[in-house]
Order: sequence, then structure tokens, then C-alpha cells
Amino acid sequence: MTEQVKLNAVISALQFGKRLDQALAQLFPQYSRSHLKKWIKNRYITVNGEIIDKAKHRVSCSGNVSINAYREEESYRKASNIPLNIIYEDDDILLINKPKRLVVHPGAGHTHDTLLNALLYYVPTIASVPRAGIVHRLDKDTTGLMVIGKTIPAYTNLVFALKNRIIIREYEAIVIGCMNANGKVDAPISRHIIKRTCMAVHPIGKPAITHYYIIRKFRSHTWVRLRLETGRTHQIRVHMSYIYHPVVGDPLYSGRRHFPKNASEKFITILRTFDRQALHATMLRLHHPISGLLMEWHVPLPEDIMSLIHAMQIDIDSFNY
Repeated sequence: MTEQVKLNAVISALQFGKRLDQALAQLFPQYSRSHLKKWIKNRYITVNGEIIDKAKHRVSCSGNVSINAYREEESYRKASNIPLNIIYEDDDILLINKPKRLVVHPGAGHTHDTLLNALLYYVPTIASVPRAGIVHRLDKDTTGLMVIGKTIPAYTNLVFALKNRIIIREYEAIVIGCMNANGKVDAPISRHIIKRTCMAVHPIGKPAITHYYIIRKFRSHTWVRLRLETGRTHQIRVHMSYIYHPVVGDPLYSGRRHFPKNASEKFITILRTFDRQALHATMLRLHHPISGLLMEWHVPLPEDIMSLIHAMQIDIDSFNY
């Protein structure tokens, strides 16, 4: 099925000197850079009435930019009756508490069992919103809060707020090792040069900043709260591994399991069988994309992480006894 896309925007001084694809990404944040580049190449973009088919074209004057494009509706955009844990909902936004094992976007091996498919079933009108309103993502086995834009204006404003670091997101995690102080990781992240499914700290990567705060220390692990300034793929997981405190259970970045000295067999079994990264998006604060009202939500840690914390506390008590 083919969808026609017609859009117009006014070029401002903010876009002067930028490549056309960069300027369009600012003007139409609801569409990915790859979509915009494809439309430029296909001659669907005009600037002041002139067709521009080079993404590297520099925007040099004010005026109007228009998009008259077509895109194929993806075959995976199929509604699926998948239960959602809804925390808040109004006419414009939806807040969910994502469970583990739920993939956010369709891809290889997951075509009709994702959050996107669930949203298309729960809010059929969201089919007209780019990415079914999904503003940001959580990894398959990361749990917690996500905000969804149910309309194009709400989605567009949320994307802008996220890009400009206006939305505040906090996580909690159990990491390996005893941390001594609160701190910040300011280290750029890019795709791993060899392991293409992984990310890595690299000097030519995109800027990435993660703040971390100690909640409780155990014998060989730490319960931490983390706040993102940026939103790179796997950011917390990469940054914690980079400072030698990887997230417990992380299959990509934690390496071998770490057990406290003289730990009980029961505790070792609990650590060994914890089957995902112990990471949960616990707080989300934003200005409502339509009303402007400041709103904040919190969700508690899921049962599996709480059970892990309980086991670590028992380990401390047993060791100190």
C-alpha cells in the first residue's frame, strides 16, 4: 500500500548553511534521515519551487521547502492484540511500562509481535503517525517507562523535546562491582567496528553523557540510579561497561559472571540464572506536548530485579553475621 506525504515548512536562520538533509531533519523531525535522503534522491523535495536532488546541497536563503512524496507502507505494520501495561493516557499521549522480552520495533525475527504492532491494535488511528508514535526505544530486555505520541503534533513535539534534552529519563540498574562515588560518563558512542550488533565508546562517535548515583552498595555489586542527557543506542550499558561496572546479566557488555567471595550456592544460582540486563526505566518527566503542563511518572522495579536486590541483601546479612 502506498501512502502520499505532503508537507510544507518555512526555512529559518537555524537552517542556513546546513546540508539539505540536516535542515529537513530539523524541519520534519517525525521522519528519519534515511527517509528524507531517499525523498531528496527521488526528487520529491523543492526549495522555493526548485527541485533539489542532492542531500549535500547547502541551504543558503530563507523561503519555503515542500515535500510531495510517496512511501510504501511497511508489511510489518500489522495490528496485533498484545497486552499493554498503561500507566497514563489522554487524547495526545500514552505512557506504558514495557515488560522484558517485548521488542519495540519490528525487525528480523520480530515482524508482528512488537510494541509497534500492539499500538496499532490498541490505537488504530496511530497508523497515521510516523513510527506508530514511538518517540524513543528501550532494548528488548530493558523494562520501564516509554512515552508514545498518539497524534502527529504530539509526536513531533515529543521528538523535538527529546532531541533538545527537555525530556528527563531516569533508570535504575544493578551493576557489577562496588562503586565508590557518584559520577558522570561523558564518552562518545558509535557502532562497534567489528561486532556490528554492539556499540562502543569511540572518539568519532556521537556525544553521549550518563550521570550515575549510588542507591545501595552490596558486597560486589551496586544498585544505581542513572540519568540520561543523551539517548544513544545501548548508552547506559556501554557506559557502565566502559567504567568497568557493567550491568548485571547484560549479554553483550558484562562479560563473565561475578560472584562475591564465599557466596552461598543459592545466591550464586540466582546470579547465574538472571537472564537479562538488570536495567529498568523508572522515571519520566516531560512537558505535555500539547498543553505544556509539566508531568512526571514513576514505576517500581519489576519483580525479577527486586528479587535480585533481596538476594544481595541476604548475602550481605549472612556475610556480616
